Amino acid sequence: MSETYAFIEAEKTIHGVVFLCRLLKVNRSSFYAWRAGAQGRAVRRAADEALAHGITVIHIASKHTCGAPRIHAELRRLGRRINRKRAERVMREHGVTGHTRRKRRGLTRQVKKAVSAADLLGRDFTASAPGTKLAGGITCIPTGEGWLYLATWLDLATREIAGYSMAGHHRAALVVDALHMAAGRGRLKPGCVTHSDRGSEYTSEELRSGISRLGLRQSMGRTGSCYDNAAAESFFAVLKKEIGTRSWPDRATARAEIFTFIETFCNRRRLRKHPEWGYLTPLETRQRHEQDHTLAA
Repeated sequence: MSETYAFIEAEKTIHGVVFLCRLLKVNRSSFYAWRAGAQGRAVRRAADEALAHGITVIHIASKHTCGAPRIHAELRRLGRRINRKRAERVMREHGVTGHTRRKRRGLTRQVKKAVSAADLLGRDFTASAPGTKLAGGITCIPTGEGWLYLATWLDLATREIAGYSMAGHHRAALVVDALHMAAGRGRLKPGCVTHSDRGSEYTSEELRSGISRLGLRQSMGRTGSCYDNAAAESFFAVLKKEIGTRSWPDRATARAEIFTFIETFCNRRRLRKHPEWGYLTPLETRQRHEQDHTLAA
């Protein structure tokens, strides 16, 4: 209808408003109301353009991966008190979209006569305090020199990557090194649960001994059920979706970019919705836990 009113506005000096409204079967009162609101529409268009600029800046900073929920949360953190539906509309009008996750092939290979552990999580991927529950996993990164394997341990209270390790193999030493990194940062509590799938790296004697020496507890999901370790799998999906690269020329370049993604973006800048505190980064979530612990003490 706006196009019709705009046509009448453009042709009224030649044919007259009354004739054009009768010809196009619109009410004159509606046309005059539309014309009276022209200034307000111009103001709204200017505001939408300014909002679109802010959305584009956030989208580029996230390497074109953020969708509407995280962009809206980031705008609110920057002091832009807008409705989420408005942000979605402006994104749609300007063609701003986030990435969707792709299915991937798992690395889990269980060995015969593997000694497994009980499932201490039961798909409850939450924790009341940092350093009490970790979820571990391995993924492979394609490079021009062959696969680069990444092992991580995710803190389920903060969603920080507490420890990680990269190598050209995925033997048990890879996950042990990642666990030692998490323990070396001094953020694991005695009896912390280390949950994983039943791959050969996690049923190895080397990892069981390392967990025992650190005073931690081992936990495993069921065989063939990726949902029993969904938190770790979800991080790898985020990594491959948001890092912005699909293949690297060599392992050294991949190592550097993954290190930057984990340490500077994922742990310190990426927003995630906390069930009680709203959108926070993993670092802010840990700081909030520490603050609440201090106040309680």
